[in-house]
Amino acid sequence: MTDLGLPDTILACLFDLDGVVTRTAVVHAAAWKETFDAFLREREGEGFRPFDDSDYGEYVDGRPRADGVRTFLASRGIELPEGTPDDPPEAPTVHGLGNRKNELLLAKIRSGGVEAYEGTLRYIDRVRSRGLRTAIVSASANCRDVLRSIGAEDLFDVRIDGVIAAERGLAGKPSPDTFLAAARELGVEPVRAAVFEDALSGMDAGRAGGFGYVVGVDRTGRRDALYAHGADRVVTDLAELLAPGNGS
Repeated sequence: MTDLGLPDTILACLFDLDGVVTRTAVVHAAAWKETFDAFLREREGEGFRPFDDSDYGEYVDGRPRADGVRTFLASRGIELPEGTPDDPPEAPTVHGLGNRKNELLLAKIRSGGVEAYEGTLRYIDRVRSRGLRTAIVSASANCRDVLRSIGAEDLFDVRIDGVIAAERGLAGKPSPDTFLAAARELGVEPVRAAVFEDALSGMDAGRAGGFGYVVGVDRTGRRDALYAHGADRVVTDLAELLAPGNGS
């Protein structure tokens, strides 16, 4: 292992955004809960079963917005019309619910701001100083704005986000398509790239894509689940990978 805590065969690092680089995963979870609880209350009355943390981790986290809506609703036996990406937030459609969540998310970000994980920024600086290439791979359509808000856009050689994935028709996580696209743009084979993810769907994508090393970032006590979904190593902060003893 190198002093980056990675096999010496790794030439590139592919980072998820929410929960890995920025402290926005908890904001996403809150926006999803508000969206789904309001929808379920209206549909089923006050006796509805609320959306909870396990629902977020299993059905929504890391997935493109519309996929998250479909997957969660399917878990409750609910099917809605697809609608279109331009549906208003009040529309009773998959895209309408997704747009309602996005409006809530942006309002929460504007009111609370976005913070970066300092351990991740230190780690990325070290990665780049060692000559490894970097990419940000996110399902978020707001990825570029979030990176700009924390002054981190220049830390990544390649960006594959929700906007680019939609333009290219790339399937979202747990499909490996977005990570594979990032590796191609960086000019490295998947086996020479490491994936850094906090979502179970991201672990699945890393394994499905045949990537050389998959690091799970455990911010919420899901260590065992991250390993079960394919992590080679799980840390609570990427700075742990720089600890003495990682290098050779």
